Amino acid sequence: MAGNGLEQIFGQVVREVRIEVGISQEELADRAQLHRTYVSLLERGKRNPSLNVVQALATALGTTMTRLVSEVEARLPRK
Repeated sequence: MAGNGLEQIFGQVVREVRIEVGISQEELADRAQLHRTYVSLLERGKRNPSLNVVQALATALGTTMTRLVSEVEARLPRK
């Protein structure tokens, strides 16, 4: 699933929540103490984040890891 699976879905979720919160990629990166380029790569599904990064993103977005992962899981294709 690399590239088209979990990473891409996670990136879409992060992007949607970020837009919902009303912040830029740069602001998200600052809040999460990540590089803006890395946030961009995450949102495009080009990187697979560690649990520490998921936690930093959730905190920076004012949400929980559970919400982010639950939204990813809900979008996974059912087999």
